[in-house]
Amino acid sequence: MKDKDKKIKHYEAHKTLKTAQGHLNAVLKMVEDNRYCIDISTQLMAVASLLKKANMQILSKHIETCVKDAVLSKSQEDIDQKIKEIKEVIKYLNKI
Repeated sequence: MKDKDKKIKHYEAHKTLKTAQGHLNAVLKMVEDNRYCIDISTQLMAVASLLKKANMQILSKHIETCVKDAVLSKSQEDIDQKIKEIKEVIKYLNKI
């Protein structure tokens, strides 16, 4: 792991997103090359899966850091804010 990577709070998500980015570039090339539709669709689903994985990594880090800090601060206002944020994310996740 490079020193630069150690400074990235969301290192795991960053890695996953870089993988998705490379994969998406390959899918774009497949489209440009008029590759078989099902092959393109399969690769798009793989990219979508990587994006979902990165999102879960970000949310997990949020709980491990931001939510934990709010609870440890014992500030009811901070705790309520984090609960509100998580409820909003859950509401959105249920729509997709």
